[in-house]
Amino acid sequence: MKKIIYLVALVLIVVLVFWLGKRFGSTDMSQQVISNSTIVKEIAELASLDVQGSASIKRSNIEESGDWTDNLKKAFLENTVWVTVPYEAKYGINIDDKSFKVQLTEKKITIHLPAPRLLSYELKMDRMETANRKGWLLTQNDETYTDVQKKLYQTSRGQLENNALYIQQSKEKIKKILEQYYAPFLKDHTLEIVYDGDTKAPALN
Repeated sequence: MKKIIYLVALVLIVVLVFWLGKRFGSTDMSQQVISNSTIVKEIAELASLDVQGSASIKRSNIEESGDWTDNLKKAFLENTVWVTVPYEAKYGINIDDKSFKVQLTEKKITIHLPAPRLLSYELKMDRMETANRKGWLLTQNDETYTDVQKKLYQTSRGQLENNALYIQQSKEKIKKILEQYYAPFLKDHTLEIVYDGDTKAPALN
């Protein structure tokens, strides 16, 4: 909520400065607003995309071949585990001076940004759901769940890092908010957003 209020406040400031520029005939003031890299960086970084979902994994030592040895193994030695955990993820951009630039020409505003990527990913372990199926000769082993949870985190995070849909939605959200910021100037300018760099998130530690 605070993020939304802050974005609205920034846009209102731009509209006010634009109106003052028009009112007093100052093109320098308008150009300063267009080229104000500090405000644009703050807006772009605030325009993050929040995603929620559930990650699931199944681990089993049964091959489901259907032969008699498989059925025998199910009865005595099966170790099958299901785990489902809700997650929260955030996509956006992490701006530094090397990957950010605002260029202004007579009719065009060009903003260079780093490509959106997965910024954070968290499994809600307090809401985890589990199930298991074990053979008669096996006992409960907490280490099995620990291994499955670790694998689930690595697999699901890797999938989200390369989720083209969420990355595209993040780009669209950034574009929409920057268009709101530059709205007073888009009557006589076009806005182009150029994304530089790879979308891959840093490697897991």
